[in-house]
Amino acid sequence: MGNLIEIRGVSHAYRTKSGPLPVLKNLNIDIPEGSFCAVVGPSGCGKSTLTRLIAGLMIPDAGEVWLHGERVTSPRKTVGMAFQNPVLLEWRTILDNVLLPLEIVAPTMPRSQKEARARELLAMVGLDGFETRRPSELSGGMRQRASLCRALVHRPDVLILDEPFGALDAFTREDLWQTMHQLRAREPFTALLITHDLRESVYLGDQVVVLSGRPATTQSVMTIDLPGPRPLDMLYQPEQVARLAQLRHEIQIAQGREVA
Repeated sequence: MGNLIEIRGVSHAYRTKSGPLPVLKNLNIDIPEGSFCAVVGPSGCGKSTLTRLIAGLMIPDAGEVWLHGERVTSPRKTVGMAFQNPVLLEWRTILDNVLLPLEIVAPTMPRSQKEARARELLAMVGLDGFETRRPSELSGGMRQRASLCRALVHRPDVLILDEPFGALDAFTREDLWQTMHQLRAREPFTALLITHDLRESVYLGDQVVVLSGRPATTQSVMTIDLPGPRPLDMLYQPEQVARLAQLRHEIQIAQGREVA
């Protein structure tokens, strides 16, 4: 299986009044097609910047981002994104919120086909029967499910998840982790997950990339060679507990609290 995403020697800094603020330095990451890559690291190390570079919303100061063998130099229609805040439009129904990407990238597709696709996804995540509701009528977990549907409705090659479950309670979060595995089984895509939850990274990821402190580089990569969908109790198995301990140690190194 080849790499769908390749990050090659990427460095980037933000311009501030006091001068450049470096956030990424010589970053290198390979993400195989069809895999799920979780990225963890200290707060402020540039994880969200990485997502914008992959989506083509920003261009790195140095280095290159490659997607499907093409250098990313502009926004890509083949990328779907979901964020911690679902950002659903209150004046649109849940169905119409999910349809929004298709209205942009497939304007000539018949409305009936668009609706069929959106309804299919909503049914997958347990939201059938809620198509005509407004976002304020749904719980936080339900809104995030709708956000995932919106990110996937146009069948993107890459799904970028920027802490999409971070604001949810523990039980809802775990429920959505299982939903992600179900979606992966039925909707093939390559995923990049930004998270601060190490359990989430191990449960969902095929690999976990640990970024160093700012300016971030690739500190380590952990392979999670387990089939999906995965039972939640796997997180309590000795092998996974050891993985979590190793990741916690890596984060403490990145924070400068421990030595390598």
